[in-house]
Amino acid sequence: MGRRQIDSEPTRWVSLTLLLMGLVSCSLVYMFVTTVLRPDESSDFSSISEAESVGVEENGGGCCRGIDNFELWGAAVKWGSDFKFNSSIECCEACKAMCSGNDGPCLCDSWCWLKKQQDPLAPDKREGGDNIWTSGLIFGKGEGIVKLQTQYGTLHIKLLPECAPRSVMYILELLTMRHCAGCQFYRAEGRGQSWDSKGNHLKAASFGPPFALIQGTLEAEGVTFKKIPTEECPILERGSVAWIGSGPEFFISLANHEEWKKSYTVFGYVLPEDMAIAEKIATLPTIPDVWNKINVSVLEKPVSFSFKRINKVSMKS
Repeated sequence: MGRRQIDSEPTRWVSLTLLLMGLVSCSLVYMFVTTVLRPDESSDFSSISEAESVGVEENGGGCCRGIDNFELWGAAVKWGSDFKFNSSIECCEACKAMCSGNDGPCLCDSWCWLKKQQDPLAPDKREGGDNIWTSGLIFGKGEGIVKLQTQYGTLHIKLLPECAPRSVMYILELLTMRHCAGCQFYRAEGRGQSWDSKGNHLKAASFGPPFALIQGTLEAEGVTFKKIPTEECPILERGSVAWIGSGPEFFISLANHEEWKKSYTVFGYVLPEDMAIAEKIATLPTIPDVWNKINVSVLEKPVSFSFKRINKVSMKS
């Protein structure tokens, strides 16, 4: 005999109400982080499904993402026929294991097979067609650093190909250009009274405005920009370099933004010793504006920049 249903109707309504409240709460958070950085209401986020997201390692050991139907050529450091793996993540981890030094180049910087590029910032790549491989890059300590040059100083950015391989490939494409015409910062907002000099949020302070960031575009003249699918989206930290949606708009965070959750693909970070330059740009004269009902600060004069390659930088621990 079945149990007697006691107060089944009220219970059902309570459950439905709680579900609706949860959905509304999630929607409000999503709408806020979208509008805070969006100058154009027609822009949207481009994402890929879990099935298309390749090789994400979630166990505290960092990322292991690669690109499907993509192969990196180079000198083999482990011959594939004798060194086999069950997944692309295992292949990536094996390459990382050969990159354990405190400084200097990795013995392996591309997979799968395990290979060594002659020039890590200009990898020999093959993609499309009948290519069955999933491949990715790995930069060791002191490697994979590019210069973002402005009239106010140079920001050295460490790229993260293990976490955002497609994003990094686009940045490497920009390195081949003599100029990055069209690349510029157009929005600048300091930490205000909400975050300390280390980027920590102050107790009882608001979360903006100002929102502690400098924002710009990486859409360069002469380079066709293809929307980049969502890659690794960690919690934003001071110095994080991230796309807005699927690009080409991006920003550099001047603070730790736990309140934005895991909403933005991070493809690099500014070396700590260069954050003073980003802070300087955030103090330049601005004009108040309103984007999607959010108060923002737009630079009176956009700050142009270019990307330049650098072979090695001594990184501070």
